[in-house]
Amino acid sequence: MKRKLQVIVGVTACLAVVAVIGAGVLIRAAAQGRTYSDVSLIPHRRVGVLLGCSHRLSNGRANLFFSYRVAAAATLFKANKIEYIIVSGDNHVAGYDESTEMKQALVAAGVPAGIIYSDFAGFRTLDSIIRAKEVFGQTSLTVISQEFHNQRAIYIASHEGIDAIGFNARAVASAPGFRTNLREQFARVKAVLDVCLLGTRPKFLGPRIEIGDTPQPADAG
Repeated sequence: MKRKLQVIVGVTACLAVVAVIGAGVLIRAAAQGRTYSDVSLIPHRRVGVLLGCSHRLSNGRANLFFSYRVAAAATLFKANKIEYIIVSGDNHVAGYDESTEMKQALVAAGVPAGIIYSDFAGFRTLDSIIRAKEVFGQTSLTVISQEFHNQRAIYIASHEGIDAIGFNARAVASAPGFRTNLREQFARVKAVLDVCLLGTRPKFLGPRIEIGDTPQPADAG
């Protein structure tokens, strides 16, 4: 019985390793040549999608992933590489609103509130990317996040008929960065399963929102 259990554990571990490696290969291949770190080199896209995260860590400190993503989006806009920004994040719990936090930070960084569109149902990267097409009508866009995240978003976009490129926000090299990158390995496996096997769709869609047709409120919220 002990021997059988060891075999099961061993086989499961091997399958997990293969799944992580395989998902990584697929996602990197899909994003090959489609992510940029130099703002002068990235092509123009009308709309950028800023992928959300909390502006604070669980210990109360500022989240560098958030700060660097906002800075990257502001840089793109000021360099005339995007004209509008969709801030897509989680807002399913009272008092937790990634989209509003991102919009406020962008406005503080000098981005006009009127060009920022809030997607409050970006619960996962898959939701954010598919909703950018199905709700906001975008089939060509720039994803804004750290490189590993952009790669996964581009992989999802490629299976949705979306011409996506990514602008890489500054990487986070601290302990939170290590933990996030570790979680990313399993998120990639989930992304491949969602796209290739499960056919996962966003939790919510909703009425169409035309980017540019409806001026956004001048306030930050």
